[in-house]
This record gives sequence, C-alpha cells and structure tokens, in this order.
Amino acid sequence: MKQKPKEQQQRITSTKRNEDVEINMTEFYTLNEFPSDVTFQEDTKLPLEQRHLQLRQNAELRDALRFRACATKVCREYLAEEHGFTEIETPLLFKSTPEGAREFLVPTRTKGMVYALPQSPQQYKQILMASGIPRYFQVAKCFRDEDQRADRQPEFTQLDLEMSFATGTDVMNCVENLIKRLWKTMLCTELSAKPFSIMSYEDAMATYGSDKPDIRLGMEISRIGHLIPVDLTSKIGPLSDPIVECFKLGVSEDPTITRKFIFEFMDSAEAQPFITNSHGQPGIFMYDSRKPLSGLQPFGFEAAEYLEENLSLQDGDLLILQARKNEPFFGGSTPIGNLRLALYRFAVAKSLIPPATGWQFLWINQFPLFTPTNTIDPGQGGSAGLTSTHHPFTAPASLSDIDLLSHSPLAVRADHYDLVLNGIELGGGSRRIHSAKFQEYILRDVLKVSEERMKDFEHLIEVLRMGCPPHAGLAIGFDRLMAVMLGKESIRDVIAFPKTQGRDLLVRSPSWITQAQLETYGLRLR
Repeated sequence: MKQKPKEQQQRITSTKRNEDVEINMTEFYTLNEFPSDVTFQEDTKLPLEQRHLQLRQNAELRDALRFRACATKVCREYLAEEHGFTEIETPLLFKSTPEGAREFLVPTRTKGMVYALPQSPQQYKQILMASGIPRYFQVAKCFRDEDQRADRQPEFTQLDLEMSFATGTDVMNCVENLIKRLWKTMLCTELSAKPFSIMSYEDAMATYGSDKPDIRLGMEISRIGHLIPVDLTSKIGPLSDPIVECFKLGVSEDPTITRKFIFEFMDSAEAQPFITNSHGQPGIFMYDSRKPLSGLQPFGFEAAEYLEENLSLQDGDLLILQARKNEPFFGGSTPIGNLRLALYRFAVAKSLIPPATGWQFLWINQFPLFTPTNTIDPGQGGSAGLTSTHHPFTAPASLSDIDLLSHSPLAVRADHYDLVLNGIELGGGSRRIHSAKFQEYILRDVLKVSEERMKDFEHLIEVLRMGCPPHAGLAIGFDRLMAVMLGKESIRDVIAFPKTQGRDLLVRSPSWITQAQLETYGLRLR
C-alpha cells in the first residue's frame, strides 16, 4: 500500500473513510461469497428478516450499537468506580410471583414445575439489600408477556440499581447526576446544575392530563365547570355532574387557517377516539375578536371574560373543552390529556407550529399506591378489587398514608417516583417496604391475596424477617434512554436484534413446539 500523489489527494473530512491511498494488489483469495440472487445496495430497503444485512448496510444502526456500548461503560464507571455500587448478576430462571405483569414461563422436565423469567430483578435486589450489599446495580434483561403495544419489546434492558439505608431522594439525586454525566460525556451537552423539577402525580394529571407530561408544550389544562352554563355542560357530554376542563392551542392568527385545521383534524383517524368517547366529544371554540363575546357566546359573559384574561386568548386561538367523570385520577392519562397531545402533533405535522425542542427533565412523585383492578393488567390477583400501581413492595409515602390503609386504600400515596423527559418515561422507582409484618399486611389484608399466592412470597417475607435495612431503588429503561439520546423514533433502532409483535423475524422465534418436546416436559396442547 502506498500514498497517492499529493495532487490526487482529497481533503479528509471523515475518520471512517480515507481515499488518499492506493493499493497495489499482487494476489487475492476469496474468503467467502455474497449470493448473486440477493440485491444489496446502499438504498435497498431490507426487512427485519434480513437484520444482519440491515446492520451491514446501515452505518447509523451500527453507530447506535457502539453509542449504547459506550453509554453502558459510562454508567458502570459512574456507579461502580465513583459511587461504590457493586455490579451483581441475578438469576434469569426465577419463580412465578404476582408482581403485576404477565410472565413468561419456562417448563422443566419435572412435570408440573416451571420457572418464570423475571419481570425485573426486584425481589433479588431487595434480597441483596438484606444480604449486606449496600449498593447494587446491573444492566439487566427483563421479560414481560404484554400485549404487543407500539414500540414495546417482550424482552428489554434495564439499568437497575438499589441502595440500602437510603431514601427516594437519595436515589433521585444519584440518578440525576448519572443522567447529567451521560449527557455531558455522550452528547457533549452540559445540563443545568439545578436539580430536576418535581411534580406530584395529582398536579401532572390535573395540569397536563398525563403522568408523563411534556411540559415544553404549554397548553396547560384548567377546570372551568364551575364557570360555564349548565346547558353548555349538557351539550358536551352525557355525564351528570362532570368535571369540565379546557386548554388553549394557538395555531394561527388567521381564523380561516385555524378553522381549516380543526376540520381536517376532526376528519382524521387521530380524532376518532375522541369522537367516540362515551363521556362526550370535545367542545371546540375559536377566539375571534370580531364576533360577539369574541366567539365565546355559549360561555356567557362572566366565563368568557375569565377565560380571555386568564388564558390570554388571541385571535385564532382554539379553546378545547372536554368532560370526564367526577372521580379521583387513576391510570396514566385523561381524555383531555390525550387530546392535547393529538392536537399538538397534528399541528406540528401540518407545519402550523414548530416542534418543541430542548431537554426538559421532570420527576413525578406521590402516585396512588393502589389502583382499581382492570381487565388488562393481571395485578396481584387479590380479592380486594385493588392492584399495586407500581408493585406490591412499594412503601406508602408517609405515616398519614399508612393510617389510610385500613379504610381508604385508594387514597394512599406511594413513595414512588418516575423520571420523565419530554413526555417520555425513562424510568421509575420507589422506597421499598423493609418490614416483614408490614409486607404481609399489604399482601394479605389490603390486597387480599389468597393464601395460595401468599406462598409465592414466603421467601421474601422470610428474608425481610431477618432484619432488612430501609432501602430504595430505581430502574431506567435503557433501550428507551438510548433511543431518546440518539433522537430515534423507535427503540428497535438501538437494539441489535429486536422483535416485531413478539417475533424475531430473523431467527423465526418463537417456534412451534414438537410432540417430543411436549412429552419431555409433560405438556399437552388444548
């Protein structure tokens, strides 16, 4: 190999490609061949069945995997070398326990006996806290047999950590500093030295209609049911004594453009969930100073004046109303919160407003400790009609919350905290129950877990009985974190071999079980 003549050299602008050399080839040997029947060029659209060729073709995918590896190294250095955490691998062959999500079961050759793949290392890391390990972490594989919702994977990676003799605040401070280190090291971005903002679940749901709000968007929600006439309330929904909420969206100062936007939205597929909402369709009004009461006649003079002043309404602004049941918040969002996001995204797609920019981190805390059971999540299978919002090992937030357990469990707040970035939940954690008696009380007396299922937790109760220190922890969804840092729309772009609707299309898994395998494991199909 020799250098090209200077006059033939090109200016080098990339560290990945150098064209300023010539190769003087004397002989070559074929090590392998590429099949002639496969078309493979730089612009070829390859399916996931050929993920190996996607990776070979797409430098961005390979760069994302390298970025992920480097980010993992930064986390290990920060936690292990600088803050005294011990990286410990916990077993993947666990047992079935009703923590909340559906599990993957692994049959054994002992008939009737199965392992379960862990939903998270939650119980093992609590056991480690009772075992004299003061600070634990691992980059952990987790498994949940969920309905394949958008951009979910049945197996995923968590950056999992736990700290003994620690509060939730200690964990939050540790994670904040880790996030700031990642942004500085990997993105060359210096985040503010100020602590991340903290907002309660109640405030997030009331103000943004979401437990993971993107507060960059503005469009705060206000309750106005006490201001508007009864006949207007009855027109926007069939509920009696509903809560009526509203928010403002500024699309254009030109009423014609605003009117066209809302017609297009209501005709779109994005609007269908709101049109078919059993609690009523949204009420949509446009502020126009040329009209009587500026287009807000249905509100009456007092309400129109209040809205104009408090929402700083301008010509072309949309005022969106939505009714909901008059009951406490549960779950992750409200109808008006979902509508807020749908209208924002539609306006961005139409180039009527610019997309939000920047990094807006936020802690959400004081979640309900319990949620009414539903038909989607299996919960803990108790007979009380309750399920743990996070998991059944989460501690109540305060002594006053403990007092509510016996008579008002749905009013109990949890010492639970989620880390949110730009409307995306990056991770969550909590202070744990470290008393064996209190853990038994939550499972048996509050959730009313059956005695048969109580046996599934005997190992943890026994460990806590031996004198477990107070402890708290958190898990970050590492796939999601990498996708957000790299600006990727899907976590599949940061995973080497992702699944689609639970299937690995490259290796064709899952595969059909054979009759011989059924017999080996004492199984039969029905």
